[in-house]
Amino acid sequence: MVLAISFLEAPLKFRAPGVTLRLGLGIGRVVFAALNRVEVALLVVVAIALAVGPRTPVLIGMAVAVAVVLGVQLGLVRPALNRRSDRVLAGSDADVEAPRSRHHLVYIALEIVKVVLLGALGATALATIA
Repeated sequence: MVLAISFLEAPLKFRAPGVTLRLGLGIGRVVFAALNRVEVALLVVVAIALAVGPRTPVLIGMAVAVAVVLGVQLGLVRPALNRRSDRVLAGSDADVEAPRSRHHLVYIALEIVKVVLLGALGATALATIA
């Protein structure tokens, strides 16, 4: 889901005919809010699985790392991105013309870290139960 939304849907929607920055931001906010709700729910599932199933310190560490990355994204970076998109959606032309914010680049970097961690967590979990 993270790969599909963050690295495919998000950049591609701005290439679709007729999609303005404001429209793309509006769609992106809805899509990322839904993705983040699902991520939190799945993180709860991972925590439950670790509580009742086989676990190792490595699995727990990776799950905690994913939780930290998601927490930073939702608690620190997304609010800054939302403030900027609020201004764009309200019609601030200065924000429409401005380059990507540093927060956007931080969010992308955290998405990359999260994808790597999720892949490692999944592979380690499969190896643990095999």
